[in-house]
Amino acid sequence: MGAQVIDGKAFASGIREQIATQVNQLKSAHNITPGLAVVLVGEDPASEVYVRSKGKQTAEAGMKSVEHRLDADTDQQTLMALIDNLNNDASIHGILVQLPLPDHLDETAVINAITPEKDVDGFHISNVGLLGTGQKSMVPCTPLGCLMMLRDTLGSLSGCHAVVVGRSNIVGKPMAQLLLNDNCTVTMVHSKTRNIEDVVKTADIVIAAVGRAETVKASWIKQGACIIDVGINRIASKDGKSRIIGDVDFDACQQIAGAITPVPGGVGPMTIACLLANTLTACCRIHGLEDPKGLTA
Repeated sequence: MGAQVIDGKAFASGIREQIATQVNQLKSAHNITPGLAVVLVGEDPASEVYVRSKGKQTAEAGMKSVEHRLDADTDQQTLMALIDNLNNDASIHGILVQLPLPDHLDETAVINAITPEKDVDGFHISNVGLLGTGQKSMVPCTPLGCLMMLRDTLGSLSGCHAVVVGRSNIVGKPMAQLLLNDNCTVTMVHSKTRNIEDVVKTADIVIAAVGRAETVKASWIKQGACIIDVGINRIASKDGKSRIIGDVDFDACQQIAGAITPVPGGVGPMTIACLLANTLTACCRIHGLEDPKGLTA
């Protein structure tokens, strides 16, 4: 039969519908419109596409969408001044600076210049610390999306053994913390892990986030495990065109797993949906309202 294929596109569509409903309720009850500002420095083609998609989906959810496009040679002072203005703009509840930035800019300083309450990427050091100690924080969008799909697929995660493949600050580390907070037993493996295949094979849940095509093989997977593939790898096809594949050998692993996300169409659509969710959450918290239902960790 093969594993259940988790349809991230359909799931994300449902999340966006929930957000739009709650945004309308917020407008009606409190006359508040959540606002998201996206800052793009330079003209990276992939970032351009991503920013356009974010703007379109933000507007469709009934939120205020603002884009700031800066030249690639913009200096640190100019960028920091823009962030300061957005921090002090009461109509903006979420600020996202599209990464990566040009090499001459200090990425860490830029991230930490965003006020933590408006840090909808969840990258500010304060939010990292709050998440790491199990407190209320802004949570990185991709791990949040993974958690939502896991809960929807498996129900309670309590007692599950989860193995996170990859230790990045953007996905691996916050993902491990979210799983711990949901009462999983968590193991993190990486390029220096010994006998990595044997470790992964003990997992009820596998989160693959290493950025290397088809790293996770079928021989690594326990029968019936749930696999969330975060990888996005562009490779050349036989016809000369490129295609996108994940960090998991999908076809082979699907024969063993209980559930699996495809690439594309799995985690990717959830990332923008969770950015909108975070913007709504930030708006509610800034105004002293309850967190939106079903959209937080």
